Amino acid sequence: MKKKELRIGLIGCGFMGRTHSNAYNRVKNFFPDLEYQPKLQAVCSRNEEKVKSFADQWGYASYETDWKTLISRDDIDAVDICTPNNMHAEIAIAAAKAGKMVLCEKPIARNLEEAQLMVDEIAKANVRNTVWYNYRRLPAVTLAKKIVDSGKLGKIFHYRSNFLQDWTINENLPQGGRAFWRMDAEAAGSGVTGDLLAHCIDTAMWLNGGIMDVSAMTETFVKQRVHEDTGKLQDVKIDDACIFHCHFENGSLGLFESSRYARGHKALFTLEINGEKGSLKWDLHDLNRLEYFDNSDESIIRGWRSIHVTDGDQPYMDKWWVPGLSIGYEHSFVHQAADFLKSLESNDVCAPTFKDALETQKVCESVIDSAVDKEWKNTNVEWT
Repeated sequence: MKKKELRIGLIGCGFMGRTHSNAYNRVKNFFPDLEYQPKLQAVCSRNEEKVKSFADQWGYASYETDWKTLISRDDIDAVDICTPNNMHAEIAIAAAKAGKMVLCEKPIARNLEEAQLMVDEIAKANVRNTVWYNYRRLPAVTLAKKIVDSGKLGKIFHYRSNFLQDWTINENLPQGGRAFWRMDAEAAGSGVTGDLLAHCIDTAMWLNGGIMDVSAMTETFVKQRVHEDTGKLQDVKIDDACIFHCHFENGSLGLFESSRYARGHKALFTLEINGEKGSLKWDLHDLNRLEYFDNSDESIIRGWRSIHVTDGDQPYMDKWWVPGLSIGYEHSFVHQAADFLKSLESNDVCAPTFKDALETQKVCESVIDSAVDKEWKNTNVEWT
């Protein structure tokens, strides 16, 4: 069957640009039955030398140094946004108005106002869209979703999650610029809340339902840093660490923690769910395993079991190797690319959509507001 092409225009060629490009290149090999296949039509970045090298390395047919030029091209079907957060809204809105499909890295925006504008314009243009909350697509996490939805855990009582790193424990690190834009509130919006906890929140609401309210505290351990662009010492306005607890709509309690000051942790992302009939837990460091406890087991053998999620009847794994052989982080992006392409066939949405990501943004906004005001905040917030 002759394949239909989805001509991709990628904006941004940093770390996320690499993960997305790898996904587009691999999806046709491992998901050969898809009706659509991506064509790497153009990539865009302001640095011409860098973007030309990136285009050559990953197989893009052309490159641009102005994202507005890329969006205006007739040979681009879908715009994939892998820029710093402060550029997401302008690019997504322009792409939607141009009638392009829009794929965007997380978090959807720096704040709720930008996110709402993006959602409104996407809806007005009625273009296909998705946000790359990739951890949903790791097979063990997808299996966790199936277990929760099956009712095997019964009534849920607790959900807890953390995401810990240690890369900013250096008071001499600058803020801003290409390398450290995540340290600059103007570019990032927030610190660990939007960067790391957004992943935890999205996964939590996908697995356990909506979050009603939050009570949070944040800390910025280094109060001033030199800005990479200006060379001046400026106040640091992002959060280095955040802890919050919450009520879910299903009556369960949630506990979340994130920090870039957890020495010894590079990317520790864990989750655990405790229910009336059972529990499960997952750790990114052992991403192919899902731990599961079933209270209905006979008492003499009752205990945590470790499920190695590599069998062909488990989520996504029929596309890869033989049972027992693992996959990695990069495969979650391949799975999301495949799901997006599949949604074009089925005329369905590819979650999380911009509208779904708006709900995560609401929680992030409420977390920041709660930490500032030192009080509980309802997540059903509106912006003015």
